[in-house]
Amino acid sequence: MKNHKRFSMALVVLAALFSTSFTPEDEWENLLDRDLSKWEMYLSFKHQNNYDGSHPLDENGNAIEPVGYNKNINNVFSVIEEDEVPVLRISGEYYGAVFTKESFNNYHLKLKVKWGDKKWEPREDKLLDSGLLYHSNGEAGVDYWRSWMLSQEFQIMEGHMGDYWAIGNTAIDVRAFPQEGMMNSVAGHEELFIPIGGTSGRDAFCLRSADYESDPGEWTTLELICFNGKSLHIVNGEVVMVLQNSRITEEDGTRPLESGKIQIQSEAGEVYFKDIKIKQLNQFPEQYEKLYH
Repeated sequence: MKNHKRFSMALVVLAALFSTSFTPEDEWENLLDRDLSKWEMYLSFKHQNNYDGSHPLDENGNAIEPVGYNKNINNVFSVIEEDEVPVLRISGEYYGAVFTKESFNNYHLKLKVKWGDKKWEPREDKLLDSGLLYHSNGEAGVDYWRSWMLSQEFQIMEGHMGDYWAIGNTAIDVRAFPQEGMMNSVAGHEELFIPIGGTSGRDAFCLRSADYESDPGEWTTLELICFNGKSLHIVNGEVVMVLQNSRITEEDGTRPLESGKIQIQSEAGEVYFKDIKIKQLNQFPEQYEKLYH
């Protein structure tokens, strides 16, 4: 009997050690370090007011070349420390992005974001702006601002955390109220899925369902869940958009867009990021399944 009790106690101890040694946090991969070793970068232009989407020209009418890949002019991207934690600072002076060296599919991404004070033309009189671009493929510069890869956007903007934009010739279906006249589509978790972008006839934009951004000066936690063409935009623990059927639209039809690199935008506003972590998913999180039924 004593041996049986000792054996049982040993099992309890081993179970406790196992549970503390292999917590869910161990599943997360940290994407941000002091050397930005898991990222590359692309910078395009210092865009001016009244930009119309055409190739920027100098004062003599000659085409201006984009800065290009991995040329960190004026230290647009830098890593500082806050309480011994690396923090990515993006000055916003040039349009562009840092992007992961690795491509990802079926994952849960989380990060924290906080605004700086600096704004640059053409956003000096506009809201601070950035963005989390997922399923990023191809070369940078395919968008209106000639700065980013084809992708889906989780908007990061003052008052607009979690909006959706199609970047390049992408499209997706969103649970949303359809647009009417000059009003944009607005996410609504009880609404039917409607196509946004591509050949849908709707603008490539949808407004988040509600504003859950933190107070000015505080960190806002963002989470992105992607699985088999589905995605969720989550702000401070609240789902603000439910999406599915991520795709690329082409002349001969569409094809799925379910994986790619992750970009974080530089978009004429100063912004800070920290605790950028990702974990792979083998199935869609059960607690969110009801949002798709």
